[in-house]
Parts: sequence; C-alpha cells; structure tokens
Amino acid sequence: MYNRQAKVVVENNVRKIKTTARGYEVLRDPSLNKGTAFTEEERKALDLNGILPPVVTEDMEIQLNRAYHAYRGCHSDLDKHIYMWRLHDNNVTLFYALLQRHMLEMLPVVYDPVVGDAIENYSEIITRPRGIFLSINEPELIEEKLRAFGAEGGDIRLIVTTDAEEILGIGDWGSNGIDISVGKLAVYTAAAGVDPHSVIPVVLDVGTNNEKLLNDPSYVGNRHERIQGKVYDDFVDAYVKAARKLFPNAVMHWEDFGSTNARRILDKYRANFATFNDDVQGTGAIVLSGLLNAVKLSKTPWTEQKVVIFGAGTAGCGIADQIRDQMIRSGLSREEAISRIWLIDLPGLLTTDMVDSLLYFQKDYAKNSQDVANYPRKMVDVSVEAQTRWPDMADILAKQNKAKGIIDLATVVENVKPTILIGTSTTPGAFTQDIVRSMASHVERPIIFPLSNPTLLHEATPQHLIEWTDGKVFVATGAPFDDVVYNGVCYKIGQANNAALYPGLGFGAIVSKATKITDEMIFAAVQAVASQATLGSEGASLLPSNEDLRITSSIVALAVLRMAKSQGVSGVNANDSEVEMVRTQSWWPVYVPVEAI
Repeated sequence: MYNRQAKVVVENNVRKIKTTARGYEVLRDPSLNKGTAFTEEERKALDLNGILPPVVTEDMEIQLNRAYHAYRGCHSDLDKHIYMWRLHDNNVTLFYALLQRHMLEMLPVVYDPVVGDAIENYSEIITRPRGIFLSINEPELIEEKLRAFGAEGGDIRLIVTTDAEEILGIGDWGSNGIDISVGKLAVYTAAAGVDPHSVIPVVLDVGTNNEKLLNDPSYVGNRHERIQGKVYDDFVDAYVKAARKLFPNAVMHWEDFGSTNARRILDKYRANFATFNDDVQGTGAIVLSGLLNAVKLSKTPWTEQKVVIFGAGTAGCGIADQIRDQMIRSGLSREEAISRIWLIDLPGLLTTDMVDSLLYFQKDYAKNSQDVANYPRKMVDVSVEAQTRWPDMADILAKQNKAKGIIDLATVVENVKPTILIGTSTTPGAFTQDIVRSMASHVERPIIFPLSNPTLLHEATPQHLIEWTDGKVFVATGAPFDDVVYNGVCYKIGQANNAALYPGLGFGAIVSKATKITDEMIFAAVQAVASQATLGSEGASLLPSNEDLRITSSIVALAVLRMAKSQGVSGVNANDSEVEMVRTQSWWPVYVPVEAI
C-alpha cells in the first residue's frame, strides 16, 4: 500500500489494514475510507465519531445502490467517467465493487473508449492527480519522484508506463496520457484481481507534437516538441534502472508508445525482466484468440489462409507477427508464412521499393515490387493530419505519388483474394461495401476484424459486414457493438479488447514471479482466452464476453503461471498448487478491518 500511514497485513488468514491516521486523515485516504461502513469499534479507535453519520451500514449493498443511482444520473458518458474516478478518489473499494457489479456497462466508461474523451479534456477535468509524472527535462529527479509515491519496494508488483505518443486512435496527448496508465491499471484490478495498492501508473513526459496542447494555457505538460534520439533513449533507460532498483518485483507494462519506440524499447528490455508491450503483443494476442476460433469454424487451415492487414503500425505489425507465428506452428516455414501476409498503410501496399524508409519490423512484410508491378495504382492526397500524425508514412506516400501512385486496399483485396481482412487503420469506413463484397466473392466464409477504436474510427460496422456478406462473415471488433439480427440469426459481436487477455497475462506473471514474459506464455494466454468463447450456435461470439472478465482472467493467469513454471522462468515453488496460488493472490473489493496503531 502506497501510504506511509498504513500497512496491509494478514493475520490468521485475515487481511486487515493497520494505520496511524486519525479522523479526517482516514476519510480522505481512498485506500482506507469505508464511509458509513466503519464499525463502531473502528470509529472510536480512529477518531471518526462525530465526523460520520451515526448509522453504521456494514453491508456494502446500500452504498452500491446509492453510487449506482448517482452514476445513472450523469448526463453523458464523460460525466459518468468523471463521477467514477471521483468515487475512486474517495473510496477505492467501493469503486471496484461497483465496477465489477456492472462490468459490461461501466468498463467502456471507466476505460476505453470514454477514456479517450477524458484525455482530450484532461486539463479541464483534472481533479486529483493520480500516478507519477516524469519529465525528460529532469532526468536526475526520476528516482526522487518515484520515491515520492510513498511505496515500499516489495509492495509494488505492476507498473504501467506510457509516453502517450499514440493514445488509442487519437494520437499524441502528452502528459494527459497519464489517464491511459491509470485506466489500464483499473482494468487489471477489476478484471484479474491485481491488488490496486500494489500498482503505479506512470507517464513519461517527453513533450508533445500536438499543437492544440502546445497552445493551450491550461495544458499540464511540457510545452515543447517531443524529444527523440539519444536523449529520449537515455531518459527511458534511466527510468527503467530507477524503477527496477526501487521496485524489483514489479512487472513493467508499456502502453501507447509510438511505432518507432514501442518495439525498440520492448526488444531492448524483454530478456532482462518481466515486461511486455500491450500494443505490440497484447493486441496481436487477443486478435489471434478470435482468429483461432474463426479459422476453426471456417474449415480452412492456417496453412491456406491469406491475410490482409490495413494499418501497419505498432498494432498491425504486432498482429502480423502473431499470425506469422501461428502459421509456423501449423507447419509453414517463416518465409512461407510471411508470404501469406500483406500489410497496407498510408502509402498503400508495403513493397520493397519502400524498404529504405520502412521501420525495421515492417520490412519483412514488404512485397517484392516486381511481383505487384502490374497492380493498378492511384494518386492519393497527403492530408495535413496525415503529415502530423504519421510523418514517416506520409513521406513514403509523397514519394509513391511522385513516382506512380499507390496500390490501395481495394486493389490488394481484388488481386490477393484474402481469407482474412483486419483493420487497425483508424480510418472510418475504409472497409467499403465494394471491398467487402469483392472479398466475399472469393471466399466462402470471410473473416473480417475492423479493430480501430474508439467506436467512431471503425473500418466498418458489424451490421454492414453481415448484410454485405449475406451473414457469412466471421466478425470481431475493437470497440463494443450491439448484437445484430439478420435473417433470423442473432449475431453476437465479439470484442477483440485487450482487456480479455492482458490482465490475466500480467497477473499470471505476478503470481508466478516470472523473470521474463516469453512468447510461449503469451500464446498460453491466447489459447486460454479462445477456450472461453462458446461456439455452439450460428452467430456465436468468437471471443468471451467482457461480462465474464474475472473468470476469463483467472483462467488466463493459470495458463500463464503453468507455462512460466514449465519453462523455468518462474520464481515460485514447483510443487505449489497453481489454482490455489491464483485464488489466494486475487484481490476482491470487500471492506477489511482497519486497526489503529
């Protein structure tokens, strides 16, 4: 617990909190506060008599009903988001109890997609800062700022870090991005039972290229362009060293870094300690979970699949890597697997004549320019937004235009005849009726995953995909969508939301005391998620419902723990019961005794 006045202890198998805080100090501490649920004995010992209403409501039910009524009274999703986090700042236990009770309804409000609105409006709605803000201009203060959080080294088991360069589908939001780390950790707790008192959200403020923020007098972050190169790398390295020194038991989760940094940072550190990047690995993993079920139902083996991915950034390439590895597991060579994957981005199909300008993890997937020389090309305008958000890709597009134009998505679909089409482009409506019908004319059961989020950025709606393919499509989305009824069949739309995978993966790494997070541990998580989908009927969801996240996450954690032990990267006793370890280390939002010391 990050509170110098309080300490969590377990005595006779009973969890309790001992504290030196008294009176309003207790009520103002969200990790201690129980409101009217403090017992008469606790009130007397903690000097709460007179500053609480006299009636004791030890049953949380009354508080939950009161809080839910207030939540439902909010006028917009952003208002609901603000209400929930103010509740968190008052009473952590009640916040998570309410969130778990209404998981399907509240998860999109507390985290994605509404967190995107909160980040865009962070300077206006900020009430109580949460987490740690580290500035690239003060690298010598990193350790001091980490210590200021008030946590003891062994207590912290998970740190989520962002530099906020590519937040969801909304881009660069600088220091406002702290909310992505805060929200991610809330999902860890609600979905997997990670103790909220054992986590730290961090934002690395390296500047921003968002002109709106730079010219906003209320912006809370550094007012200069993003710093890159050696200064950036040295800053990240100093942060990692300080965090590892102070919190050696913590799993480190990287979130929403830009394409040029995300993969490079992960590759640099993943062999040295338990760390992973949710955009590089988690997105690809949850998508592969849905694809395992879709491919099984399609009756077309992995060795015969042809995959087009529209959006070749961090997420798109991460998905490509997971698909490549699955094809290899199914019997293809690495070269054969790569040959069955086509990546498209702003400059069109990635080809070898672009290779000098591509990021290193994109180059393997570039198609031989000679092999596609006869594909029709078209000229495309380079928008101001594209130049700002994707300068590397915009530069390549400009070169392609200057030459002979780009090979666009429609052309690739028509010529490649893919069996799987995936969107990570943040280009609304990119999967048009013509493109989808072209694909469906070449494959009996097309698999189409429009994954961009928030919701307004999706490449196509499930309703349209089902109608345009006459109900033959297997679909999963990145944002939540309602069921679709078509020709008497109710189609449950599975959400390829990382929340079904990364909480269990992270918790499994925590429980196993993993020294690293291996590809095999991630694939164990993939299989565990896929196993929880019920595929018995036409229109069934390819992925488990977010309503069952707690169950899904515990099964994922168990699979990850077992894999870590089998690979020898676990720090726990080989004879310990895995099921019991996951059960006993799960945190639940219930009030525990608070003792005065």
